[in-house]
Amino acid sequence: MNFRQDINGLRAIAVIAVVLFHFNPSWVPGGFAGVDVFFVISGFLMTGIIFRGIQADNFSIWKFYIARANRIIPALAVLCLALLIFGWFYLSPLEYRALGKHIAASTGFLSNFIYWMEAGYFDAASHEKWLLHTWSLSVEWQFYVIYPLILVSLQNFVSMETIKKYIVIGAVISFILSAISTYQWPNQAYYLLPTRAWEMMLGGVAFLYPLSLKEQSKKYFEWGGLLLIVVSYAFISKGTPWPGYLAIFPVFGAFLIIQADRENSLITSNVVFQKIGKWSYSIYLWHWPFVVAIYYFSLNSIFIYIGIFLSVLLGFISHKYIETIKFKKEFPKLLGYLKCKPLYFCILTAFLGSIVFVSNGVNKPIRSISNSEETLYMANYHRDNYIKNFMRLFSPECDFFDTVERQPKNDIPNSCFNKGEGGIFIWGDSHAKSLSYGIRKSFSGENISQITTSNCRPLVKEDTELDGEYRVACDRANAKAKDEILKIKPKVIILVQHIDHDKNDYNEIFSYITKHNLKSKIILIGPVPQWEPSLPNTIAKRHFEPTKTIIEDRSFVTPLFSINRQLHERYGNSEIKHISLLDELCNEEGCLAKVDNNNTPLVFDYGHLSVEGSQYVVEEILKEKIMDYL
Repeated sequence: MNFRQDINGLRAIAVIAVVLFHFNPSWVPGGFAGVDVFFVISGFLMTGIIFRGIQADNFSIWKFYIARANRIIPALAVLCLALLIFGWFYLSPLEYRALGKHIAASTGFLSNFIYWMEAGYFDAASHEKWLLHTWSLSVEWQFYVIYPLILVSLQNFVSMETIKKYIVIGAVISFILSAISTYQWPNQAYYLLPTRAWEMMLGGVAFLYPLSLKEQSKKYFEWGGLLLIVVSYAFISKGTPWPGYLAIFPVFGAFLIIQADRENSLITSNVVFQKIGKWSYSIYLWHWPFVVAIYYFSLNSIFIYIGIFLSVLLGFISHKYIETIKFKKEFPKLLGYLKCKPLYFCILTAFLGSIVFVSNGVNKPIRSISNSEETLYMANYHRDNYIKNFMRLFSPECDFFDTVERQPKNDIPNSCFNKGEGGIFIWGDSHAKSLSYGIRKSFSGENISQITTSNCRPLVKEDTELDGEYRVACDRANAKAKDEILKIKPKVIILVQHIDHDKNDYNEIFSYITKHNLKSKIILIGPVPQWEPSLPNTIAKRHFEPTKTIIEDRSFVTPLFSINRQLHERYGNSEIKHISLLDELCNEEGCLAKVDNNNTPLVFDYGHLSVEGSQYVVEEILKEKIMDYL
């Protein structure tokens, strides 16, 4: 296949969007759709290689695999080795252990399965995973392995024309599966091949059924395709269920541009896009670790531009000195393919990652960071350790979502509810769950009822913004809460949620209560101070002085103040009692981060109250206010 400048330019359109989105989502809200454009390009190119080889009767599946390995593995292996070196000096054992696991999975092209299995409400934030972006490489590699096997097998039984039709049918089936699964099983739909295959297969359709277009029609196709992609980048956002049926817009846009085949187009063939297109794979590899580094070290906004510059610079260097290395593509005998050098890069990197993982992040004196007081502090408050040791105190049985099995529950035990009437009813998400410990401790003589479901804000109607298992769990939780409130007739209903309070109309809950002639007092608890990536990390890195309990730090999630102002405006003179924790915990010097002089954090991760933090908030802020209504 001759080199196509339009496809190379399309790569630039894809990678620019992805990079800008990751560094600042507000710049290109739907920039993640650039990955879908990459999938279409891959499908087109791979289908071309396979079909031309089969038709010429010289296609070698082993040669195909080796060519893909030569193209993908060296640059990926260098990135992974660089991260291993970086992690040796800067990452705590638990963080280094996670990196080792992800390196092994990435070089084994299984990282999409790992990130799918890790996905969940208490999963580490995406900005804590240095190789999260390799999920797409794993999906592509799995396609490269399976796709030619199927096509080569089919050619023994049916004609090439029939195989072409099978590819079209396969693309349609995969698209339907994707459209359905995105709403039923969103994590699986996002990370796994069956719901992504249609994007690559549609690229294959573009190769198998090229259109003979006049120059004017080519312009229309190209501009139409570009419009679909740009609209996707502008109007889709990270809150959009994805891939789903909406992925048809960027995918079909890429399909149209490929069909247009305009080699001298100013859009795709300009010098800048041609350079970026050539470097796109390496730019994609290097950009995400810089994004994570900005969050990890809580760097200011100037580093966004530095990160973009370094991504392009290292992308250029990686392409020039690593991607262009000429590795041998053919070997005379089957066993000769064991001489493929990139294969050993892959094995070595995966082995090193595995060693880091099984050694618990090389938690040995040989790494000075392993035994520092700050590292031990972060390990103590690491999300996984903390949940394992203390989650039982937050009444997890009252959560309609099983955070271990990641499935909705049919019901929760009666122990979550007051046997008589009156008392306090706690209703909300996992942030309500973390507050529940302090309420139960401070009001041990009161009847306490609780429905606190992960990722589920309190609503009297269905939550249309959730999908899949969380939607099922949340709808069950809120329906149960409404029923139990009518039975229990609590004196006080406490509403708590993570964020997006401005999207809730709590007056609907008040209307529901009054419609059923209940006299319950509704208390809306505003958000606690939140930190990225986590408060314990922030304390350990920059505020480890025990007596400094109020801190000001760039890791603070500032949009919370806007939400706080809106809550004041809406409920300041309302029947709903709004208690602002930001007003209580923050002042001109910063926000309360520690509840004592021993570095005990208010929250154990980004924003879930620690055991001590839960007690502090209730005793120091909420207790008297709640007592007024009991």
